[in-house]
Amino acid sequence: MKEKTILKWNGLKKSALAVLLIVMMILAACGSNEPAANNSALNDPASAVNETNADNANAEGTAEAAGQTEYPLTMVDVTGTEIVFEQAPTMVVTLVPSATETLFAVGAGEEVIGVDEWSNYPEEAAAKPKIGDLTTNIESVSAMNPDLVVASASMNAQAIEQLRALGVTVFASNPKTLDETIAHIEEIGVIMNKQEQASAVAEEMRAVKQQVVEAVKDAPKKRVYLEFSPGYSVGKGEFLDELLTLAGGENIAGDQEGWFQIDAETVLQSNPEVIIYPDMGEDKTILELIQSRPGWDQIDAVKNDQVFAVANDPLVRVGPRLTDGLLEMAKAIHPDLVK
Repeated sequence: MKEKTILKWNGLKKSALAVLLIVMMILAACGSNEPAANNSALNDPASAVNETNADNANAEGTAEAAGQTEYPLTMVDVTGTEIVFEQAPTMVVTLVPSATETLFAVGAGEEVIGVDEWSNYPEEAAAKPKIGDLTTNIESVSAMNPDLVVASASMNAQAIEQLRALGVTVFASNPKTLDETIAHIEEIGVIMNKQEQASAVAEEMRAVKQQVVEAVKDAPKKRVYLEFSPGYSVGKGEFLDELLTLAGGENIAGDQEGWFQIDAETVLQSNPEVIIYPDMGEDKTILELIQSRPGWDQIDAVKNDQVFAVANDPLVRVGPRLTDGLLEMAKAIHPDLVK
C-alpha cells in the first residue's frame, strides 16, 4: 500500500481516488506479508560495498576512498531476490514516484528512461516517457530494454512478477519507516555508483529528522487525526503513523494497523486537538467533509481552528522529500516549536 495509497494525495480526482482506495485496501492486506529483506544495506548501505567475504549476501566488492562502487555488485532486495550488477545501470525505469525522485536526487536522472504517470517531480521527470499508472504497461517497459527497473514491492507486486518472468532486472523496496526510506536512498546510490550524492541526501534527511525530534522532545503530545483520503486514516506500522509521532503527535487512529476507513463517531469521541489532511488543490472534499460531519464542530481541532492542509506529495512518497513532509507536519502540530 504505501506510496500511492497515496498515489493520490497526488492530485487524483474523487472518482479515480475511490478506485485507488480499493486497490489500497487490497495492497495493505498483502503488503504485510512481503518477505523481509535479508539485506544489511537497508540498515547499513555501506556494507554493500565494504564487505567482500562470501558470508555477506548483500554486496561483493569494496568502496574506494572516493565512495566508488566496485562491480560486480550483489544486492538482495526486499522480496529476497538476489541481484548481480555487472556495472552501474544506465537505462532505468521507475514504477512509482518515490523511485523516480530517488534516482534524480542521487544524481542519476539522466539514466532514467521511463517513469510512471504520477512521477511529476522534479520537473525533468515529468517529461520522461510514461509506462502506466496504477497498472504498469509491461510491454512498454520491456520494449525499453532497461537494465534496471526500480519498483515498490507492495504497489507493483504483479508488475514485478511479470517483468521478472521476462528476464527484466527489478529491484524492489518497501520502506515502512523514515530510516528505512533513507537507507533505501543510500542503497540506490550504491547500485548507481552515486554514493557521494546519496550520502548527501541521506545526511540532510537525518539532520531534518533530528531537528524535529529535538524541537518537540519536551512538548506534550497533541492528539492528532490524519485523514489522508476522504474517510480514511492510517494506524500503526506505517510510515505516516511514525512521521506523526516524530512530529510530536499522538495518532488517534494508532490503536489500529495499516490503512483503513475510520468511523466518524470514533474521531468525534477521540476529540483530536489537531486535524491534518492533504492539500489536493481545487478538490476541497476532505475539508468540506470535516466541516459538515455532525458533531465535528465540537471537536477541539475544529473549534480552535487547528485544521491544517499539508502538501501531499512530500508527505506520502517514501523518497528524498519525506522529511519535508515531516517538517510541515511538525509545524502544523507544534508551530511554536518548529519553524
